[in-house]
Amino acid sequence: MAAMLCENCSGQYHYTQVNQPPEASCMLLLILLGKVSLDFFMLQVQQKNVKASFMGYFCVSLALLDFTLLMSIFFIFYFEDFALWGVRFTKYHICLFTQIISLTYGILHYPVYLVAGLDYYMTIAQTSQSPKRSQRLLYIFAVVVIWLSGFFCILKVPAIYEELEIQNRFSPYQCPPYASMQSYSVSCAMVLLIGTALVACWKEVTTMLLSVRVVSFASQPALMFSYVSNNNSTCFKWQLLTRLLICFLGTWAPFLLLQIIILFLGARIPAYMEMNVPWLYFINSFLIAVAYWCRCHDVVLTEEMWSTDPFVSWKFCFMPFNNENTEPADKPGTVIVIC
Repeated sequence: MAAMLCENCSGQYHYTQVNQPPEASCMLLLILLGKVSLDFFMLQVQQKNVKASFMGYFCVSLALLDFTLLMSIFFIFYFEDFALWGVRFTKYHICLFTQIISLTYGILHYPVYLVAGLDYYMTIAQTSQSPKRSQRLLYIFAVVVIWLSGFFCILKVPAIYEELEIQNRFSPYQCPPYASMQSYSVSCAMVLLIGTALVACWKEVTTMLLSVRVVSFASQPALMFSYVSNNNSTCFKWQLLTRLLICFLGTWAPFLLLQIIILFLGARIPAYMEMNVPWLYFINSFLIAVAYWCRCHDVVLTEEMWSTDPFVSWKFCFMPFNNENTEPADKPGTVIVIC
């Protein structure tokens, strides 16, 4: 399905090659070029001393797969009609490859987020910054299995195969975009959960933000927040939720606002664009926050503990809550966070 043998080339594909408008292929190339550039930019600007995780390996694999798709489409668009290892490629395959990638991306949201969430829940309390070699190999194995399972489901499930064949048979000059319902449902769930948590902690968030002061600490700008120490377990988790919200929204508020606008407008983004590295890191920070909140009493306060997230610093959320594991603050009633 992914390619046709030279001896079996039919007139339909010749006709598709000649009459397919080049504007659509050029637009697709530009979109993929922008996505690949954004993927590698996010991988480059992230913090370097971050603990290895499943999501980190998956983000790298996604960037490499997007780059492979971009190069494949570029060569097909440039040479228009060529044979490689006995297989003939035409502009028909630009649409076909894009559809296969879109369908694969569209069904991988749930399994990727589930595996990443379980990974953080089980490892969030670990103090070692460098996972064992066996754990890294397990992450790589999980990434490979998820990708192979996704492509296998798309290429081997009869219903999906027949749908692709029907689209390519009756609409040879169009490449209908595919939007993932999984991504849409995840966006709705995240906006709903964050909005509910924000409404529940609105008073605490407002009070904490109004108490912030900008100070100089070790020749760096810092934020000073006031806090009220409380050893009650329920109050501890409630205050922790407030701090998790502030830390999360302090980094990802523009991205969350963009998600709200997209949902409000009802825009359907093609699946090959929906799954991207910035979106995965956004989900990654949310999953880390959930894991911290669920296992807050198991967290051991060490410097290596705070290198979990490539973009969000969570140290402020725990210090100086757990007074058993931290030194007394220089000024009672305040906590300093370098930003």
